[in-house]
Amino acid sequence: MSVTDFLPQSYSSQIETGEVTWRSPSNIALVKYWGKYGEQLPQNPSISFTLDNCHTTTTLKFQKVQAQEIIAFEIYLDGVAVPDFKPKIATFFERVVAYLPFIKEYSFRIETSNSFPHSSGIASSASGMSALSLCLMSIEKILQPEMTADFFNKKASFLSRLGSGSACRSIEGPLVVWGENKSVSDASQIYGVTYKEEVHSVFKNYQDTILLVDKGEKQVSSTVGHGLMHGHAFAKARFEQAHENLEALTNAMRQGDQETFIKLVESEALTLHAMMMTSHPYFILMKPKTLEVIQDIWEYREQSGSKICFTLDAGANVHVLYPKSEKESVQKFIGDRLARYCQNGQFIHDQAGLGAQQIS
Repeated sequence: MSVTDFLPQSYSSQIETGEVTWRSPSNIALVKYWGKYGEQLPQNPSISFTLDNCHTTTTLKFQKVQAQEIIAFEIYLDGVAVPDFKPKIATFFERVVAYLPFIKEYSFRIETSNSFPHSSGIASSASGMSALSLCLMSIEKILQPEMTADFFNKKASFLSRLGSGSACRSIEGPLVVWGENKSVSDASQIYGVTYKEEVHSVFKNYQDTILLVDKGEKQVSSTVGHGLMHGHAFAKARFEQAHENLEALTNAMRQGDQETFIKLVESEALTLHAMMMTSHPYFILMKPKTLEVIQDIWEYREQSGSKICFTLDAGANVHVLYPKSEKESVQKFIGDRLARYCQNGQFIHDQAGLGAQQIS
């Protein structure tokens, strides 16, 4: 599909007022997307686990008004108005209005809440922007009842990407690919697709415990971080590496090769941070406790033979990945050894999930 496929011709129905609620998860990339061009397009492909317990619930209330150039909306987080969120939402509305022209004819009240602490380092922009996009798509579905479920999901992912790149990977699950590559034939630059190839049973129901090492605001925004890839001395090699790693990782998941999976996932995490440390200006996003967690994971894996591994987003927190068969032993290790590195001992047990859900 192309961008023009998401431009509606006309609407066959009308609605004056209403509300819709969606719950959409965060996701954690195994092969990282880092660097973009154009309007939120990825310089390299990525693949992610959709999470289950870490999600955003958004209710969108809408009321028909006289057509307007500037979209009228209010936004609330846990019942409290958050004007600091408005510029990002306003930019999102500006980007999507060509694909959702009806939004000029409504005023909106956005009520949102997260199942995880705000500014915890979990990708709240992914879950938040995908939840909002799904709410908008539900309105368009009312206006265009003949819309298919497949088109609904693709357009929701497409719109989510315009709010936050990684949000396009939060619509479905448990594995989602974004960005054209030779390993996944239906992969697209403009939306995420569910990875439909064979996956060995060991990689199904995969577990992810997020260690909240540092719950402070990001040292550098993702937008700035992606921008630093322009002119980066190692950018070209990194983009090529991501293609190679995606092919190798999907092969490993098909074959049940946990050793290769571990090496690739951890290398991808460290490469992401290496790119930040070698950019201009440069940033060190890991904290001393992040490194201590990694060392403890490596030591535990060496001593126990566990298939535990880690990955990182662009921050200090650590995602601890492990097969469901090791859930009891690894979670005991986390409680006994790794919880001490977390702020107030906080961590979140999660697992791979199936994507967003509409809440009636």
